[in-house]
Amino acid sequence: MVVVDGDDITALCRRGDDLRRIGMALVGAQLPGAHVLVHLGSAVRTLDPDEARLIDAALDGLQAAQRGEDFEHLFADLIGRAPELPPHLR
Repeated sequence: MVVVDGDDITALCRRGDDLRRIGMALVGAQLPGAHVLVHLGSAVRTLDPDEARLIDAALDGLQAAQRGEDFEHLFADLIGRAPELPPHLR
């Protein structure tokens, strides 16, 4: 989600048409325009714009797949490469 306005306790955040009040205790105050990864109503970490774009595309891809629409183009960063474990699991 993208921070619209807030403080170090909560922030108004948006993803598409979804506008929610999100807990910011784990990440602290963020400037408007900052991207945050949200889980169960709390921001769990900040994201750089490229990572946020990939996550948005993946979420859009899951919704498209559920509707029976084409979705492969939304996972372009994964197509044609072998899966990799994240560094902390290697």
